[in-house]
Amino acid sequence: MPRRLWVPPEPYDLARTLRVLRRGAGDPTCRREADGTWWRTCRTPRGPATLKISPLDSTTDKTVIAGEAWGPGAAWTLESLPTLLGAEDDPAVFVPRHRIVARAHRKHAGLRLPRTGLVMEHLIPTVLEQRITTGSAHYAWRHLLARYGEQPPGPAPHGMRVMPPPQVWRMIPSWEWHRAGVDRARATTILRACHRAPRLEEAAAMALPDAMARLQLIPGIGPWTAAETLQRTLGAPDALTLGDLHLPVQITYALTGRRDGTDELMLQLLAPYAGQRHRAARLILLGGPLPDRRAHRAPHNRIAHL
Repeated sequence: MPRRLWVPPEPYDLARTLRVLRRGAGDPTCRREADGTWWRTCRTPRGPATLKISPLDSTTDKTVIAGEAWGPGAAWTLESLPTLLGAEDDPAVFVPRHRIVARAHRKHAGLRLPRTGLVMEHLIPTVLEQRITTGSAHYAWRHLLARYGEQPPGPAPHGMRVMPPPQVWRMIPSWEWHRAGVDRARATTILRACHRAPRLEEAAAMALPDAMARLQLIPGIGPWTAAETLQRTLGAPDALTLGDLHLPVQITYALTGRRDGTDELMLQLLAPYAGQRHRAARLILLGGPLPDRRAHRAPHNRIAHL
């Protein structure tokens, strides 16, 4: 069983760093145990892998993270473990420009932006989240992986699955998409992406603007989907989500007290954070204050744009 130890810079928050990779508490590809251990399955360029990430008791004051991996992709997974855990992210370059941002930056100093280096494993569940409630999208993800995902290698917890390869996604019949609550538009977008999966995976080695452009070559993938995907694939600190129903309202309210937030106003408010706008938005959401989402809830089928 391959194993690797990594000592992250202090301070470091493993749970806060990895939380964005989990699609709900029942995500069959990412699970957190009560003792702080994380399990993750993925389809690497070398094949499927199961990764166990554990914080270790240390005789020093430093945090030590242990990674154990199984499967054909185990070596690739351990090679990229520090990158996954945010080793290439540098929050020290971030300069807060607002009081609530500064407070959140201090309180969550251990937050790092993870970088998986994988595109399709984030693109597909992000497409499932288009124009629908988060809970419905998470149900679709669980349903489709339970039906078509692979049994993960190694001692993964019961119920976990490895996301199927593109050729399997392309074989899913129309009635199974329907049973999962996925409409034709989202299913068609996923099928288009799977037909171009090798080209889309190349975005993992691109700069953010080029990666955004590459993903948006697929009809049905717009700025919202591309940004949400690349936040995880690249750990991109400037991959700000545009086209979201709630985010502009939340950012605007937190920074100004106004409830009329739009993408344009959010971009103006976050202009001082150019190059770090996604990190700034995450800190604002962590630090609040945030408006009551019930006050600006959209119809069920208009939760987010593409």
